[in-house]
Amino acid sequence: MNIHILYEDNHLLMVEKPVNVPVQKDRSNDEDFLTILKEDIKIRYQKPGNVYLGLVHRLDRPVGGVMVFAKTSKAASRLSDTIRKNELDKTYLAVVRGVPSPAEEWVDFLWKDRRHNIVTVSSKNNSKAKKAVLDYQLLASDKGLSLVKINLHTGRPHQIRVQFASRGYPLYGDQKYGKKVNKPGQQIALWSHELRLIHPVRKEEISAVSFPPNQFPWSNWKTLLTKEREVE
Repeated sequence: MNIHILYEDNHLLMVEKPVNVPVQKDRSNDEDFLTILKEDIKIRYQKPGNVYLGLVHRLDRPVGGVMVFAKTSKAASRLSDTIRKNELDKTYLAVVRGVPSPAEEWVDFLWKDRRHNIVTVSSKNNSKAKKAVLDYQLLASDKGLSLVKINLHTGRPHQIRVQFASRGYPLYGDQKYGKKVNKPGQQIALWSHELRLIHPVRKEEISAVSFPPNQFPWSNWKTLLTKEREVE
């Protein structure tokens, strides 16, 4: 695998996760990203024995884009604390069906059925439901599809997918929450675009940016995304 490293030092590794690769071992027993990265570090730095790499957050298997990993236990502990405090700024790009309002903030309470791995919008009175917050900006629309940029304020399972689908704007290619309008085999159009955080050791702000591939439906906005890339 050609690993796209976005930032690396002695404490952190920020990389672009490929689509359809599990972040860690799952029931499929397919090769997972964490193991791939550990092996890459072992080879690049000629490290003997086991390599430490802390997994502090996740992306759904079909989703690609920026992820951050900790290369030391100290960095892992501090990064985990940053995430608990919602101080890891996460921005996503998505293509949704329909045309939502130009910009909104959405607050929901989400409940996860762990047996069936399905998340639904629930009542705030449900003690097992967790508050989910995001805001988004509509960037462009074309032929019933819209490109949106999302700031994720909480990191609930399937959060973006569920919050958009529950309002009638399922993500393109989402086989779980948009199966009535998406065809089997379509790739979900959700991308981890940018991560911003305070470095756990140096205490300065760092960020990493990644852009989706020039494939449909992203290619509908090739010019716009190219301009965004130039700005970044």
